[in-house]
Amino acid sequence: MNGAHWHLVVNHLPIIFPVVGAIVMITGLISKSEAVKRTAFMIFIIGALAVIAAMTTGEGAEEVVENINGVSENYIENHEETAETFAFLSYILGGISLFGLWASFKQKSFSSIISIATLIFAFVVLFFAKQTGTTGGEIRHTEIRSGNDIPDFKKRNRELEDNDDD
Repeated sequence: MNGAHWHLVVNHLPIIFPVVGAIVMITGLISKSEAVKRTAFMIFIIGALAVIAAMTTGEGAEEVVENINGVSENYIENHEETAETFAFLSYILGGISLFGLWASFKQKSFSSIISIATLIFAFVVLFFAKQTGTTGGEIRHTEIRSGNDIPDFKKRNRELEDNDDD
């Protein structure tokens, strides 16, 4: 497997973990279950660790795809910059989650506030996760790039029908 393949294997994990963690945290807050909240904290921590794998494999992926026809250095740079922001925020989310896990186990009075703050911050991280995923997809998937000319199939079908009437 080359660098691009490894990156494709691990790059979705840092996006999936915060989604799952947010769902679990919401469940824990609604049910008022410390065990469920702790599970969410652990998921966020694992997500932060998954970012390390994605960032580590990103350079190898860049080396492979920059030599492929149709791949623009601008798309790679844009993805790299958004990934760095996402990684930084994910590491912070992991740190906050580590603190929240400690506060939960020690039954600190501010534990619930940390849970809510973690959930709110997770949504911020998810915004940047979406940006990172999109910019990564744009490198090879021209159909998701903004400003592309995807044909309007309904319009095309109407034109074909109009021509059939002639």
